[in-house]
Amino acid sequence: MRRILWALVAVAVAVVAVGTLALRSPRVQDAIVARIARREIGRDMSGLLAPDALRVLLCGTSSPIPSSRRAEACTAVFAGRRMWIVDTGPGSWRTLALRRVRGEAIGAVFYTHLHSDHIGELGEFNLQTWVAGRPGPLRVYGPDGVTDLVHGFAQAYAADTRFRVAHHGAELLPPDRAAMIPIPVLLDGADAARVLDEDGVVVSAFAVAHDPVKPAFGYRFDYGGRSVVVSGDTRPCPNLVKQARGADVLVHEAQENRLVHIMEQAARESGESRVAKILGDIPAYHTTPADSAREAVEAGVRLLVLTHFTPPPDNVLLARIFRREVNEVPPHGLVLGEDGTLIVLPTGSDAVRVTRLDP
Repeated sequence: MRRILWALVAVAVAVVAVGTLALRSPRVQDAIVARIARREIGRDMSGLLAPDALRVLLCGTSSPIPSSRRAEACTAVFAGRRMWIVDTGPGSWRTLALRRVRGEAIGAVFYTHLHSDHIGELGEFNLQTWVAGRPGPLRVYGPDGVTDLVHGFAQAYAADTRFRVAHHGAELLPPDRAAMIPIPVLLDGADAARVLDEDGVVVSAFAVAHDPVKPAFGYRFDYGGRSVVVSGDTRPCPNLVKQARGADVLVHEAQENRLVHIMEQAARESGESRVAKILGDIPAYHTTPADSAREAVEAGVRLLVLTHFTPPPDNVLLARIFRREVNEVPPHGLVLGEDGTLIVLPTGSDAVRVTRLDP
């Protein structure tokens, strides 16, 4: 028996040795890299665009408090064979690119408001979807100020655009398709307004309460009898409950003020008065997990998905604290969203599926 055991050990050592030597061979190295490249570049993510469901992918779930695991605010909605983006926080394009999402399928960007953690990646979304083969200029919807935002990013990226056209040619990269079209969203005193109706996809904007940031919007997407509402940044807001009535999914921001107060006190004790001041200001214009759950239940939504976390619940302890005060949840429960969380709502059905799309 001992002889057999030593023989097996010898074989294992020999296999490891041969493998180690092989990895030093340029030919083997190149073959391995080529195989990985074929797998990754050929990865087909067109299923996200299939017309059989409304799909929601979280591509940025952090607030301005940094997280190594999360980009800042971004939600992608897939419906009508297009990808619709709500907010483009820093790092969010990378989240989508790592998942091989088809950039050329972008339909439009919708901004909830113009805080930096919601707009910072517009330049990359425009550039990368143009390079991917977007068939026309990128439409950008948003509140007052969206025209300046679009023009500013266009100016900042103007040289880059010229360089890429000069390098790759106008046939591959038509310069006119690199443009963005700003579309200001105007409610004109109404609680909500339809801003897009295209290929069966209806998008409605509605006012939320994020003072002193005014106007600030949430968005509702309806497609194939299914619906998702994205809250944007807001304190508890009756109009949000009204506009989310009967939706399948509510993607809602979440700030755990108990943790914010602890962080504020720690900042004061450390002499970080500027940080303490900011942390002391923010509880008044965000929503706690418990209040988000109450709104979801009142609106009659089927699933509540939390996002835009302050602070990001990147460990088990913080995740438990985020759930601690939540006493009542919708029928399909509450999900603490992560970058890569994917919600699938099949058309002609009342099913709600929550899964992950990993890089």
